[in-house]
Amino acid sequence: MTHQDSPSLFDRALSNLSANWRDVAVSAARSIGLPVSDEAVADPLRLREQMRDCLEARGGEVSARLRAAALGRSYLQLDPEGRAIFLQVLARDFAVKEEVVEAAIDDYHQQEDEEGRIAATLRLREALEPPRIRLLKQFNALPEGVKFLVDLRVDLFGLRDQDPQLQALDRDLQALLMSWFDTGFLDLRRITWHSSAALLEKLIAYEAVHEIQSWDDLRDRLDSDRRCYALFHPRMPNEPLAFVEVALVAGMASSVQALLDESAPAADPARADTAIFYSISNTQRGLRGITFGDFLIKMVVQELSHDLPQIRNFATLSPVPGFRSWLNKQDRTVLDALLTADERADLRKLSELEDSAEALKALLERDRWYEHKEMVEALEEPMLRLAARYFMERRGDGQPIDPVARFHLRNGARLERINWLGDTSIKGMEQSAGIMVNYRYLRDDIEKNHEAFMTKGTIAASSEVRSLMRRADGGGALRRFGLV
Repeated sequence: MTHQDSPSLFDRALSNLSANWRDVAVSAARSIGLPVSDEAVADPLRLREQMRDCLEARGGEVSARLRAAALGRSYLQLDPEGRAIFLQVLARDFAVKEEVVEAAIDDYHQQEDEEGRIAATLRLREALEPPRIRLLKQFNALPEGVKFLVDLRVDLFGLRDQDPQLQALDRDLQALLMSWFDTGFLDLRRITWHSSAALLEKLIAYEAVHEIQSWDDLRDRLDSDRRCYALFHPRMPNEPLAFVEVALVAGMASSVQALLDESAPAADPARADTAIFYSISNTQRGLRGITFGDFLIKMVVQELSHDLPQIRNFATLSPVPGFRSWLNKQDRTVLDALLTADERADLRKLSELEDSAEALKALLERDRWYEHKEMVEALEEPMLRLAARYFMERRGDGQPIDPVARFHLRNGARLERINWLGDTSIKGMEQSAGIMVNYRYLRDDIEKNHEAFMTKGTIAASSEVRSLMRRADGGGALRRFGLV
């Protein structure tokens, strides 16, 4: 099974949810007289009436839950155009009412004593909460209702830029989900080969860094010298929110192909001194903007330290997804300044091109160039230096341009080592010319590194990486960005 199968997994989940909610809707028909139909209609007037009925909660909480199930099932049955109409009705007709807010503000200003102002403040707070939030909260009580809202937010992503009210609905939903998915509510679970087939299938579908090629590949990643941990929410017990794959090895791993070699025998975890986090995946697109990776890593470090006390080193083997794109944008002046005269001559000789910048780009475009010894030797030193320079590049807000670097450095890791030809897969060569890096989590330095990065933008780096950076420093960037 590959990633191409994941849409069918999503479709089956929606089908199961729709079927479950049909049972609830049938119960609603019997209990409170709601109509049950297998045909949803994208009629704004009808949808508005359904939503208003949910908010009025006639008949108590149980009736409100039944009405919400019927409304949610209607949404699931609509086509994309119908869902857009549904979301527009929810966003526009159940937003904050300006006249209600103005009246609450006037009420507050008219209060003359503290008790009155406190009561008016509460009324103002209620007026500022859009009715759609109360409606969204009703789904929390339904089976898989939280998952429904997470996936509904994915539908919003493609529409929100068209309408300020849809943008406001997205912010409301994100804030609601953020409160529900606070890390204090999350559970860490280890996934093994003996976990349910449904969960293992999701692991394959959700893997976002190094695609799982087959069930045999998955079994190898769950072998005795491997660990896999995932975070779960009590309201989504069968849906991992994020997971991390770990290899237990001796020394710092530098090649993901060696790490994932199915033909290699399983190592003895008792002899391992290093835990390599080689894949971290967020699984729920609807939870974008709500991060779990930093919490997941810290929890796994704690778990492994308890279970395998001989593990002293915790590090990643991470991709560099923006490196090749950055390199392709550099002009001859920049690249020539970072290459020695001998390196420029070697590149021109191998490529038969006079411009060294064009020569470098042409060589990297050659199919399977990493299998040719002469090219590998000619490219290694300049490419490592260029990669070091890439990690010194900043965005307008002062953060590193590489997204993986931002994540790990913000979490308090140290840029430990830049690995030549660490990933020779098609994806690895296209994104980073095979470059991978180790970010190391030194338990005694995590908080210090995090604080220095967040307050001063300082990148914690090993002496090996600093040496590369010094050789790549073309204009005082080391001192300018706090790298010395």
